[in-house]
Amino acid sequence: MASATPRETGASHATRDHTKAVLKRRIDQALGREAADLVIRGGRVLNLATGALEVADVAVAGDMIVGVGPGYRGRREVDARNRVIVPGFIDTHVHVESTLVTPAEFDRLALARGTTTAISDPHEICNVLGTEGLRYFLDASLHTALDLRVQLSSCVPATGLETSGARLSADDLVAFRDHPSVIGLAEFMNVPGVLHLDDEVLDKLAAFDGTHIDGHAPLLSGRDLDAYLACGIRNCHECTNRAEALEKIGKGMQVLIRDGSVSKDVAALAPLLDWRNSPFFAFCTDDRNPLDIAEEGHLDHLIRAAIKAGAPAGAVYRAATWSAAQGFGLKDRGLVAPGRRADIVVLDDLEHCAVAIVIRNGRVVEDGIFDHGAMPAPVGFGSVKLPPVTPDIFRVPAQGPGAPVIGIRPSSLITDHLTMALPYAGGERRADPSRDLLKVAVLARHGTNRNVGRGFVTGFGFPDGAIASSVGHDSHNICVVGAGDADMAVAVNRLIAMGGGFVVVRDGRVLADLALPIAGLMSDAGADHVRDRLVALRAAARAIGCRLAEPFLQLAFLPLPVIPHLKITDMGLVDVDRFRLLAA
Repeated sequence: MASATPRETGASHATRDHTKAVLKRRIDQALGREAADLVIRGGRVLNLATGALEVADVAVAGDMIVGVGPGYRGRREVDARNRVIVPGFIDTHVHVESTLVTPAEFDRLALARGTTTAISDPHEICNVLGTEGLRYFLDASLHTALDLRVQLSSCVPATGLETSGARLSADDLVAFRDHPSVIGLAEFMNVPGVLHLDDEVLDKLAAFDGTHIDGHAPLLSGRDLDAYLACGIRNCHECTNRAEALEKIGKGMQVLIRDGSVSKDVAALAPLLDWRNSPFFAFCTDDRNPLDIAEEGHLDHLIRAAIKAGAPAGAVYRAATWSAAQGFGLKDRGLVAPGRRADIVVLDDLEHCAVAIVIRNGRVVEDGIFDHGAMPAPVGFGSVKLPPVTPDIFRVPAQGPGAPVIGIRPSSLITDHLTMALPYAGGERRADPSRDLLKVAVLARHGTNRNVGRGFVTGFGFPDGAIASSVGHDSHNICVVGAGDADMAVAVNRLIAMGGGFVVVRDGRVLADLALPIAGLMSDAGADHVRDRLVALRAAARAIGCRLAEPFLQLAFLPLPVIPHLKITDMGLVDVDRFRLLAA
């Protein structure tokens, strides 16, 4: 008796016939029996297996490379003579919200720079809006020209030491696990929760066991790192020094070398990168705004910087493409080779990563490729739910002058836990701008409470005025630093009126601002507008004496209580090393 087999439906049979027709076209074009849809002619192809530069044509059928060699004919041809051909770049960890623009605008910015795949974690908008924000990003990912993949945000909120606008449980995340853009679980920041067997943490790890899970483990080492990795966590973008990176790759972790608008780790880590260990490295931007992308670049900037730091060019390009693809299970890309996705970058210069032409999915990146007509409408307008404030809200009652002070490390997310004597009178600690001791406050803005965390910070350097932001990782409450309470109140009230953004104030007057009304995180204007406002904001910050290159994102990371050593949330100062709130 013959065994029963499921009957093939008409739809499945039609799908098979279509696939056969596609395969036939690929075979015929690979063999040269018919002209390829696209030929990139006469360039030097970087072989990421050997490091050799080999002159060849690259033949493309539809969205796939079908031949690399001489003599191909194409229906359309791109002249690559005297140029270098490399795979499209992969940004392995990015918060699109931190570019301050919508996914559609990020698409235009990054793809033009050679980034053909970006792996995003939308936990910024998820911490404000929950599943509404996640759905927005998942829907948007289906309409970008670059391949925008989404990791499901694992830590909403990141900790119990802050007030977020939403909470995502394991069940909430599992509901989106099979979405075509989803790879796995995003950066698992709650390291103490892992090590101390927090039940909610374990529930999320168990729900995604056997899938891809991103890491976030600054300075973690030894047995603590072993325990963290034993949960199936695969990478880390928080390495800042040589010893940390070597321990992590030695234990099988992929280190994602980061260069964002604040944290810049390429100079420290790129010298470790060579042909032997390149599969254990990749690159990411994490948080990079449009001004920095315009002035420096995106992944192309990281590639240039890594080569300048001494890493072999071939190893750098391998890490930025093939290694990144392998680390995230994207087996269809990362090489200029037959059978791989036609995500290709043509360079005028290899070492300087001078991008001349970008091809995504077999299409040359031209204006028409950015057809965002079906892009979902932005969400999260009216997310700043905070009534206007008065200066007295920033008073710091205390028992004496000695106080913990957050010490800024420029170009780093890590802050120092200092103890300093502050001016003290009438039972109140006060700022001392002459010693670069300024007030910092975090105000809950999601409408569930009226929490205000108050403290002091050193490193901003300005003698008067205030700066404020509704971008405050990761719960995105309002953050303000100032030399005086009156200017701090003006700054916060301006953010409330704008629905979120950045602002610089001096003597009661707004010097510059940028409205970010989409969840208090993103502009509803174009990238050019955001870039121009950032130029004005940086100039205004310099005008009040701020000495930080990127003060707004530096400010935005002060409330992140998973980055050592001292942070501040709406609940107060947080000793990150002990993972607890400090007494006032």
